Amino acid sequence: MQHEMLNFVKAMFHVDRLRMIGALTTRQGATIQELAQSLNLPFCDVFHHLTFFERLGVVRKQNDLYILNPDGVDSLARRQFDGQSRESYTPAPDLSEQRRKVLKAYLNADGSLKQIPSQPGKLQIILDYVVEAFTPGALYTEKEVNTLMRRFHIDTAALRRYLVDRGMLERKSDGSQYWRTEPEAE
Repeated sequence: MQHEMLNFVKAMFHVDRLRMIGALTTRQGATIQELAQSLNLPFCDVFHHLTFFERLGVVRKQNDLYILNPDGVDSLARRQFDGQSRESYTPAPDLSEQRRKVLKAYLNADGSLKQIPSQPGKLQIILDYVVEAFTPGALYTEKEVNTLMRRFHIDTAALRRYLVDRGMLERKSDGSQYWRTEPEAE
């Protein structure tokens, strides 16, 4: 599970996701509508977050109710902090040979960047890799973007700027919100 750590970070750093876990801990279960209303979030955002949590085993759906799975939360956390070495990053087999070579050359065993490439083609491959950390449709503050980017490289401002300049992340003009753009259909 090479992206397990990334899934953990995505699940636990997002403010709305943490609020949802908090809301579910105080209930025997809740519908999407109930969570959206109590947390003052759009229905589609709540649905998206719950689907992500369900895939990770953090919540389970029973009829129309979403119920927190404390064992799933515990298991997810323990797998990250149990002191065992994590699997090293291995490029997906369906990537082109060029992409595999670039990722192998620029990534450490844990998936973080050794350095940010200066060549445009190699940089694009790295940015395609980094942008996968952002959930389509989710909104992020600059602080949240930086937290996610720090997982890859200490120069979060450069990575953020590259992603915005290349149209892979959009942001409000005041910089208060960021979101991942949908890739154009080929």
